[in-house]
Amino acid sequence: MRGGCRLFPLLLLALLRGLCRGREPAPGAVTCGSVLKLLNTRHSVRLHSHEVKYGSGSGQQSVTGVEASDDANSYWRIRGKSDSSCQRGTPVKCGQAIRLTHVNTGKNLHTHHFPSPLSNNQEVSAFGDDGEGDDLDIWIVQCSGTYWEREDAVRFKHVGTEVFLSITGEQYGHPIRGQREVHGMPTANHHNYWKAMEGVFIKPSMDPAKHDEL
Repeated sequence: MRGGCRLFPLLLLALLRGLCRGREPAPGAVTCGSVLKLLNTRHSVRLHSHEVKYGSGSGQQSVTGVEASDDANSYWRIRGKSDSSCQRGTPVKCGQAIRLTHVNTGKNLHTHHFPSPLSNNQEVSAFGDDGEGDDLDIWIVQCSGTYWEREDAVRFKHVGTEVFLSITGEQYGHPIRGQREVHGMPTANHHNYWKAMEGVFIKPSMDPAKHDEL
């Protein structure tokens, strides 16, 4: 009888551990530190930037949409509002504040009260140096579940101005002919859904002390 009493707490602990595992994020969750491309699902173009500045508005580095899937200038790193708020390998939650840092130029996805050059919506630019910009680099991930899953289409809502990262199809001429304008829109609609595509995804970890390397 005494042996059975000792065994019962161990069985209960094992059962509770099993139940907790059921709530762990799926392997398909987008995680902090991951480097990826983002596809606008309505217009089938990827979020892109490059060392080409706007000729109007802020004059900052331009952000566009491109059709090519193999362009190295379309990679963005997922970071938190602060680096400590998004530890490497931690799944990104729906409703979490993040920064998107352009890998090749080190500038953050940014928006502000300047008109976009083609549609006259709100200009979206890339801003800062070596991943450090300002409070207008912060976006909220909007999705329907607990975590941002790779298979899901999500929205990015700007914290400072409350616009959604969007594309409506306007195309630039020289020197970035054929690339689409990216801008901010005040309403949620089918032009502002994005899906994670190609990239290097850091494996989710339930233990913040353990991090998987690239």
